[in-house]
Amino acid sequence: MAQVTLADIQKLRKATSAGMMDCKKALEEAEGDFDKAVEIIRKRGQMVASKRADRTATEGVVLAKVSDNAKFGVIITLNCETDFVAKNAEFIALAQIIVDTALSQKPSDLEQLKAIVVDGRPIENHVMEKIGVTGEKMDLSYYGSITAEKVTAYIHPGNQVACIVGFNKSGLDEQVYKDIAMQVAAMNPVAVDKENVTKERIEKELEIGREQARLEGKPENMIDKIAEGKLNKFFKESTLLNQEFIKDNKKSVRQYLQSIDKDLNVTGFCRFSLKD
Repeated sequence: MAQVTLADIQKLRKATSAGMMDCKKALEEAEGDFDKAVEIIRKRGQMVASKRADRTATEGVVLAKVSDNAKFGVIITLNCETDFVAKNAEFIALAQIIVDTALSQKPSDLEQLKAIVVDGRPIENHVMEKIGVTGEKMDLSYYGSITAEKVTAYIHPGNQVACIVGFNKSGLDEQVYKDIAMQVAAMNPVAVDKENVTKERIEKELEIGREQARLEGKPENMIDKIAEGKLNKFFKESTLLNQEFIKDNKKSVRQYLQSIDKDLNVTGFCRFSLKD
């Protein structure tokens, strides 16, 4: 058996974030071959992932970040099973590496993000290795990005909810942008405005309205009109620009934006919450 030194163990631990004893055992099994030891750690992570495939990973962190010029923003979600692991510094550090990589590399989708190589290994392998270390199921489950004249990110304390919001104008008071990002995080709109709601969602809301009206015993010739009224209420409550502004409910978000700058508008947003 090849002699395993403390320096070897520390090197493997730095490369994989595995525990000291796990690194020692992997190096012994690999007879001192560093690359083989890394692969052993990785495979152990895959084994844990396979065994825990039926478990739910509903805890984790949601992080968002924007570029230095504030014209591009990203949001990622890294899931785990328990709140204990979600608050672990090394788990959060991995999520930070992922969001930083997404910001610099600008992948087009989640699968492309998972495939980006960091420190010689794809991001999805880093996640797999962390599974081997913690014994918990983990999943890089969400990635979104926005490009706009101005992008603002907001992370609610606790890393459970985050969003990025794009605007058509920059150079205004940063609090204005933050207020809208906080609105998105708190009120969970389905779209920027009613014309951005999908036809499928509109038809679903109309059908719900019709069924509710029938259950209330409304006349059949009034059903469609009542459903349209309920749809308009849905637009008011669930589309960002038509929602009541959380800091002044006498105004809609649209009215608030126009009070700051008549041409200011939201171009898009991405939001993720672990608790919705």
